[in-house]
Amino acid sequence: MGLAFHPMSDSPSSEGARPSVLDGFVHGFLVVLEYAIVLSLMVIAAAVLGRTIYAFFRQWGGFPQTVVAAIDGILVVVILLDIAHTVLAHLRTSTFPVRPFLVIGILAGVRDILSASARLTFGSSLQGTDFSHTLISLSLGVGVVVMLSVSLVLLRISRKEP
Repeated sequence: MGLAFHPMSDSPSSEGARPSVLDGFVHGFLVVLEYAIVLSLMVIAAAVLGRTIYAFFRQWGGFPQTVVAAIDGILVVVILLDIAHTVLAHLRTSTFPVRPFLVIGILAGVRDILSASARLTFGSSLQGTDFSHTLISLSLGVGVVVMLSVSLVLLRISRKEP
C-alpha cells in the first residue's frame, strides 16, 4: 500500500496550467538526484559487504565476535539495499510505499537487538552504567521491532476487504 505524493500537482495554482520549463527542470533534477542516491546506496552496500567479508576472514581467531560482526554487516547491507529498492519503487510509481520502510525499521531493530545481545554475551566486563545502557538498548530494540511488526500487521489487515 502506498501513499500517493505528487509534489508538482498538489499546489492549487498548477491545476489546469501547463508545467513550466522550470518545473520540468526541477523534476528532472530531482529524478537524477534520486538515481544518484540509489547508486550511492548500492556502492556503499558493496563496500560494506566487501569489508565485512574481509574482516570476517582476517579476524578468524575471535570467531564468535566475528560471526556477530559479519551478521551485523550483512544486515546493514540488506537495509541499504532495501532503502535503494524503495527509492527505485518511488521513482517508478511516484508513490511513497510505507510497507518497505516498516520492514527496514524491523531489520534495523533486529540489528540493534543482535548488537546488544552480543555485547551482553561477549562483554564479560560490562558493569554498572555500560550494563544498564546495553539492557536499555536491548529493550528499546525489542520495543521497536514489536511496534513496527504490529504496524505491519495492521497495514496488511487494512488492505483486506471485509
